[in-house]
Amino acid sequence: MGLFKDYVSQTRKPEGILGKMMLSGMNSGHAKMADWGLTHLPGITPDKAADLGCGGGRNAGELLKKYPKAHVTAVDYSDLSVEKAKEYNKSMIEAGRCEVVQGDVSDLHLGENTYDLATAFETIYFWPGLERCFAQVAKVLRPGGVFLICNESDGTDATSLRFEKIIDGMKNHTVPEIEEALKAAGFTNIRSDHHASKPWIAVVAEKA
Repeated sequence: MGLFKDYVSQTRKPEGILGKMMLSGMNSGHAKMADWGLTHLPGITPDKAADLGCGGGRNAGELLKKYPKAHVTAVDYSDLSVEKAKEYNKSMIEAGRCEVVQGDVSDLHLGENTYDLATAFETIYFWPGLERCFAQVAKVLRPGGVFLICNESDGTDATSLRFEKIIDGMKNHTVPEIEEALKAAGFTNIRSDHHASKPWIAVVAEKA
């Protein structure tokens, strides 16, 4: 269990050799879920988007494809994730359409009322207090800005609950818990969807 726990715990903050191994598979491993989540975004044309907890950078890249006129800021608090995301999006960074920065979602140092869209794929399990972190997201969004949350776990599936017991600091949230925290943080027009055959969830909200 020791090595297995050390490896799966890299999902929280990739570090060292095991972290590099985790990141090497993270982009492809979460791709189908992330693409499903992206289909829930409304018909918007954001000028600026932020992918929070960007991991290996693949989803920031998908946002750049989906919104070819947008600038995307990818944020992660892992040094290795920032490095990997920069490598993945190198051409877009050189083109001036993307930046990757190290940051903490509980204390975001991004421009206030700046972003039209924020996304969080497979990451809020590790955010230290949903309401506090969601309030930080609201702070950087413009009024009417959209926030998309996409998780592989609906907070009740057995596999994810097993990992919750193994990985320190992990918390699987149900849709009602996420919606309650979003409302408390100042979001409105909250919509949620559950995949027909998987425990995947997508929640979309707007800054009031």
